[in-house]
Amino acid sequence: MTRPVPAIVILGNGSLATARSIQQVYPEALIHGLAERVEDADRVYHEFGATLRELYQQGTPIIALCAAGIVIRTLAPLLLEKGAEPPVLAVAEDGSAVVPLLGGLGGVNVMAREIANALEVSAAITTSGELRFGTCLLNPPSGYALGDLESGKRFVSDLLAGETVRIEGEAPWLAQAQLPEDAQARLAVHVGHAERAPAANELLIYPRNVVVAVSAGVTNVATAVREALHQVKVAVQSLACLLAADTEMANPALREAALELGVPLRFASAEAGIGERLRAAIGQPVSILGNDTVAIAVAGQPVAPLQIGRPRGRLAVIGLGPGAAELMVPAVKAELARATDVLGYETYVRMAGPFRADQVLHCTDNREEMQRARHAFELAAQGRSVVVVSSGDPGVFAMAAAVLEALHESSDAHWHNVDLEILPGVSASLATAAQAGAPLGHDFCVLSLSDNLKPWAIIEKRLDLAAQADLALAFYNPISRSRPWQLGQALDIVARHRVPETPVVLGRDIGRPGQTLRVTTLGQLTPDQVDMRTMVLIGSSTTCVFPRAENGVWVYTPRWYGNKPGS
Repeated sequence: MTRPVPAIVILGNGSLATARSIQQVYPEALIHGLAERVEDADRVYHEFGATLRELYQQGTPIIALCAAGIVIRTLAPLLLEKGAEPPVLAVAEDGSAVVPLLGGLGGVNVMAREIANALEVSAAITTSGELRFGTCLLNPPSGYALGDLESGKRFVSDLLAGETVRIEGEAPWLAQAQLPEDAQARLAVHVGHAERAPAANELLIYPRNVVVAVSAGVTNVATAVREALHQVKVAVQSLACLLAADTEMANPALREAALELGVPLRFASAEAGIGERLRAAIGQPVSILGNDTVAIAVAGQPVAPLQIGRPRGRLAVIGLGPGAAELMVPAVKAELARATDVLGYETYVRMAGPFRADQVLHCTDNREEMQRARHAFELAAQGRSVVVVSSGDPGVFAMAAAVLEALHESSDAHWHNVDLEILPGVSASLATAAQAGAPLGHDFCVLSLSDNLKPWAIIEKRLDLAAQADLALAFYNPISRSRPWQLGQALDIVARHRVPETPVVLGRDIGRPGQTLRVTTLGQLTPDQVDMRTMVLIGSSTTCVFPRAENGVWVYTPRWYGNKPGS
């Protein structure tokens, strides 16, 4: 299985040269630099602690170029379960020291040696077993699984106390280890896929060389798989992945079973029989066991799940927020990190970056929403992980509606089988309101003044009714070169129902470099103060303004209406 791409986190420009050297070892890794301190990082962050904790919780390996103590204190609240942690390393800014801190069972010492080799220093390995034997017995390589961690700890402890060991089964990665081997040893490392009751003197390691195909209609899939494996005496720990017909991609029972069993879910053509499907998908000689409902393929070597069949395609429609990286929600960041393809208006796609070399960007004009949506489904139907990018929130005058419209119009079963998810972002109206205070603190109405997709007469009617209802108003797309007159008409309509002193907030490029925020009044506002990149917020009859201590004003709309509660 492919290792997760690490994140290289630095605090200042003094670490950048070392970070670039480490990046040569992991070309897909991004360098995360502290804002206003690092000039040439791949990605900027604003708070070290929050960034490190977010990466850790996402399971991202962390290479932090700073003092080990800083990393330890930052992550200490999250250290709950050993064995479920990503590798975490501290590296001296000048590259003179490489210290693995966490993730001994996730390959942290392997990474430490790789980085140390690139920096031409020695890794500070402190794990007793690795120092003595040159390998971590409790962290077998990709394609193999440890039977039980707790019994494994006792096993290694006995070895360190002076016991000898014998190897049963094929364990090629142990050939170069300095294990105290003895054919008559009491302790044994047993490698094999057979179901086996653990013994006190054994370390069980299972090759991931078993694939189970499940036919349509199987209920309680995880239970059925376990029972089928037990009947043929094959250990469930050797299960590499589940395989199903591509017509079953949207079956939630299969997804739940794969999650419960902790293995990937892959799909192959439904045209072949279940046995033929297994043989064709695995691509190496296999023994077929089980039956026509649950078929079991046992290969001679560990299998690579990501090369078997294909995955269910995924399409995520995401919102970047207003533009600032710290206002992008973590779920969106994680989705961008695992995407194979990214589609969107070029300006927004560039805002979402930087991207790895293996990620494909599909940039289009801002007026090509439906073509972009259809293209996204075509890619996802091939089994790819696709992201469609919107600024703000994708459901607010953005791509979510276009994607759903494309799906609604389509009768292609492959499109409907795609795993579709809409991930929210901070909308421009909410970001602008937050900068000003709380002008949308009571009921409000959000309107686009663009008549590209709806008649101006409808906009006029909605404006009049919303203003008459005394709702605070948020205007998207307020003005453009092709329609310079519309904002003036919109303000005239609102003015029929609002006094000239009504507060107005103008937020331009909020969350992006060069952002500006102005507070004026409805009577003083003219269309020439606004452009297409400006968010216009117009208060209701209750909206209030008062001075800030540090200059400027706060704007808010009280939560009460009419008489203040208690008055």
